[in-house]
Amino acid sequence: MTAPARGGAAPAPPREQTRMPLLDLLRGSAILGTLATNVWLFTAPGGEASALLGGAGALPMGLFLDDPSVSTLAEGLFRTAANGTFFALLTLMFGAGLALQYRSARKRDQRWPGVYKWRALFLFVEGTVHFTLVFAFDVLMGYAVVALLVAWLLGRSERLRTRFLWGSLGLHLALMSMATALLVLLPASEGQDEVPAEVVELYANGSYPDQIVFRLEHFLLLRAEPIVSFALMVFMFLLGVRLFRAGAFGDHSTGRLIRSRLLRWGLGTGVPFTLVAALGGQEWLLVDRYMAAPLVALGVIGLVGALLDRCGGTGPVAAGLSALGRMAMTGYVAQNLVLMLVCYGFGLGLTERMAGSGSWWILGSWAAMSLLLMAGSALWLRRFRQGPLEALQKHVLSRAR
Repeated sequence: MTAPARGGAAPAPPREQTRMPLLDLLRGSAILGTLATNVWLFTAPGGEASALLGGAGALPMGLFLDDPSVSTLAEGLFRTAANGTFFALLTLMFGAGLALQYRSARKRDQRWPGVYKWRALFLFVEGTVHFTLVFAFDVLMGYAVVALLVAWLLGRSERLRTRFLWGSLGLHLALMSMATALLVLLPASEGQDEVPAEVVELYANGSYPDQIVFRLEHFLLLRAEPIVSFALMVFMFLLGVRLFRAGAFGDHSTGRLIRSRLLRWGLGTGVPFTLVAALGGQEWLLVDRYMAAPLVALGVIGLVGALLDRCGGTGPVAAGLSALGRMAMTGYVAQNLVLMLVCYGFGLGLTERMAGSGSWWILGSWAAMSLLLMAGSALWLRRFRQGPLEALQKHVLSRAR
């Protein structure tokens, strides 16, 4: 991805930049993308647990094939585009952010990982609280564990990092291939797509403490994704580091060259791969989310970069995305907190109230929440330098130092 252009000299080495607008735009896009996935979990019967117990876990294009309509087509395309793509993109952004912090520590002649291990610990504690009190599919706990491993690797040789990069990718592809083969070969259990009635009742009419107890009682089941995708996260973290060091996020010719290749190869291979997997049936869910989606995520980097290069990043949408990207941790937790209060029975209970009314209200909820997050982030940063959780993290880390 960083080779010189054919027929010409290698691009000039990229200059270091103190601020990379593209990183903020990509973080903001990743937060809205995770919202595009999570909104379907909160609005499904059985809430967040439906992803593992049936319902929301089904491949969305299957809904269109079973009941062709404009509504199911819109839902299918929207969910297919979001499924796994922005989980992968957010993972890449964490890797790039880790590389940026490593570079900053080296410039200041600080020990590594040094205080970063406290940052990872803070992230793990925050993710644990988020999982327990708000959302079972929290990603922060898994990121914290992977970050510690990758932070250690950054202090080691490039050769070792390369071995981990390709070794983790090979392990991930092997596991996903074997799991998919089992899903294809083994007969499906009757009624496996139905969420148990008691779980539906819990999220529709149960109390908030009951939901907390449910998450804790099913901790291992609800924490399955970080375990299943651990090798993928290691690969994406290290790939984010490699892209950052290659200059993929910079405003220079090298960065534009890399991003054009990411756009061409990421979307050119990832989109057809995703559509084939999405239309293949429930057995191909792992291929869709954990094999095709990371390719699309690389294409999204190229696409957002191309839009930034062409439009300059000065419009209201770009400003809102950048502001959200600067307070991404707050935005990620806030979106799930609001959806929990809006959708579950102890709050407004919209999931049960709107049952049977189609998918347009869910798409509208995503759009409204996206506008709220971007506008709220922009207004907050006019008065404060950081988001609330980012400021809390900074305060805690200053005490650790």
